[in-house]
Amino acid sequence: MKIDNPQVKQVFDRYPANIRKRLLRLRALIFEMAHAKGVGPLTETLKWGQPSYLTEQTKAGSTIRIDATSQPGQVAIYFICHTNLVARFRREFPDTLSYDGNRAILIDRLDEIDEPALAQCLAMALTYKVAPNS
Repeated sequence: MKIDNPQVKQVFDRYPANIRKRLLRLRALIFEMAHAKGVGPLTETLKWGQPSYLTEQTKAGSTIRIDATSQPGQVAIYFICHTNLVARFRREFPDTLSYDGNRAILIDRLDEIDEPALAQCLAMALTYKVAPNS
């Protein structure tokens, strides 16, 4: 999948190959879930220097950001910390995914992550403003 935003492409190009591969897979999963949930086109931009995904046109969801963490080989999917998203993810998937406070899902290895659970979390974020937030 082509990256249309040149600034976002530059950021992806700066990551080491192993991190870039993980982040590009997460990016693809975000776009897949946006399409599956019918939230309209995503805006891909940078927020705090991180690739970020917004449902700007439909305003259906909450911003999702992806980046490497300070831990070698680890990446994270960041959510707006004042939402209840990560709390919902923890209730739904308490032992399946790893979390950082109320702001992120942490991923050490994509081949060991429960991708259906992760996809469901992304879907919740992409529909946060239109789906029940219980």
